Parts: sequence; C-alpha cells; structure tokens
Amino acid sequence: MELTDLPGVGPAIAKRLAEAGFKSVEAIAVASPSELAAAGSIGETTSTKIIKAAREMLDIGFETADLLLERRKVAGRISTGSKALDEILGGGIETQSITEVYGSFRSGKTQLAHQLSVNVQLPPEKGGLGATAIYIDTEGTFRPERLVDMANALGLDPAEVLKNVIWARAYNSDHQILLCDQAMEMAPEKNAKLLVVDSVTSHFRAEYTGRGTLAARQQKLNKHLHHLGRGAEVNNMAVFITNQVMSRPDAFFGDPTAPVGGHVLAHVPQTRCYLRKSKGERRICRLVDSPNLPEGEAVFTVVKDGIRDV
Repeated sequence: MELTDLPGVGPAIAKRLAEAGFKSVEAIAVASPSELAAAGSIGETTSTKIIKAAREMLDIGFETADLLLERRKVAGRISTGSKALDEILGGGIETQSITEVYGSFRSGKTQLAHQLSVNVQLPPEKGGLGATAIYIDTEGTFRPERLVDMANALGLDPAEVLKNVIWARAYNSDHQILLCDQAMEMAPEKNAKLLVVDSVTSHFRAEYTGRGTLAARQQKLNKHLHHLGRGAEVNNMAVFITNQVMSRPDAFFGDPTAPVGGHVLAHVPQTRCYLRKSKGERRICRLVDSPNLPEGEAVFTVVKDGIRDV
C-alpha cells in the first residue's frame, strides 16, 4: 500500500509526510492528527480524515482476545545468557515490547545490552532470533571488543557478529530521537529484532536542569518512549533501554535508589528490572514490574565471556 492510495494524499503531501518519517500507511494510522498536520502542512480536519482512512485500510480497531493471543504467539524472546535471569523474565527479553533495566554504575546494564546484541543473532533453538541488532549509544560506553569476547565464547565468527550490530552515537536528546526513528524505519530492511538505547535518559537529564524545565522534559521523554513502543509492536522487535538512577533524600529506610524519569518512564515499559552489584562479579536482577510475570530475583555474573549463571 502506498501513501497516495489514501484519499487526500497526493504526491506532494506524500513526499512531505515521508520526509517527516511517515513512510507507510501503518505509521499514519497510529499518528495523532496534530503531528500529521504539522508534518504534511495540512489542516487537522484533513489529517483526521487521512488517519481514519488509513485505519480502515488496515482494519485497526477492536478485536477479540483470542485473535490477540494468536498475534502474541509470534512474539520472540532473546536469551540473556543466564538461565536464572531468563527464568524470571519468562524466557528472555520479549519482542513487541519495551524492557527497561535501571541501576547504578557497574551494575551490568551495558554488559547485558552487549550480550543481547550478540545473542539475538543466534538461531531460535539457541536462544536467539537469527536477526541483527541496532545499538544507540548515548554515553560512549559501547565497546566492539566486548562483542568479540562474547562471540568467541559462543563459537560465533566475531567478524560476522560485528557486521550484524548497527551502531550509532547520539549526542543530544533530539539526535537520540532522530536515530530511534531511523532505526524503526530500517528495522525491516536490516532484519533487526533488537533495538538498544543505552541510556534512554542520559541526554534528557543533562539538557533539562531545574524544576522549571521538568514538564517540558517529561513531555518530550513521554512522546519518545511511546514512539519506541509503537515501533516495537509494528516491527515485532525487542526494545531494550537502560536507565540511570538517583538517590532519594527522603528515603530513611530501605534502598534509596530510584530510576530517573519519574512516572512517565515507569508507565511505558512493559517490563522493568532493577540491577545491583553484589560480591565480586555477581549481579542481582529484581523483576520490578511486568504485566504477566511475578516479581522475582536472579543472580548472575559478568565475566569475560559475557553474562553467565553463578
């Protein structure tokens, strides 16, 4: 289906929409009238009609739960490299959804992101999806040398593994959002089933300082996360985001560590995990939130070969 198949969309409007990132009927169907109007330089009334036509063309609307269950059956899972960690995650990191891990420095977030970028390339019977990974690095912590270590440990060709991880460095929040939009567009062509954003809040936290900018930051972050969630569903891919933490000064008892992003970030990811460092190379992962899995904890290690069981 072409954009020009939609009523009211001629070649000129189609070109403007495509340049703004609306390159498919699916992208238009899930857009809001205001953003489509701004992208195509058209009125909101016209954009509303175009969106309605796109939804009718794709038959987007209510459906029975049994049909949803059938669609959920095609969701895949990527092994973390640790059986204990996979177990509390229901088999690994799930496609069609966002998984967030948060924790302090050296808690294993980036190491887990690297391991998933390798494991997604494995065949399904070995815990992968036989696909490629897209890695967006916001903190300059991506290291291809770690991919080589992990590939060697799994008996994979390091050169092939490196070619199947598409990397980009994001230098500010707008650049990060642009790269994520580009990642969703290239995912079908590159057979990408994993998108890593490490970390999702780093630039937002640095650029929006002070209480006066909090509302603007949260609105921008919220829109960014919803675009990621939409892309995960449309492309049947796993979106894995890492998050920084802060210390709550009002917490007199228990762990004062809290993830950055507040309620906006808490509500969007389907799965949330808290990582913390233990003795030596051991790490503890606590499943904090999931729509269908119980809370639980798993202990794993970060070694030269990657993420492993204790």
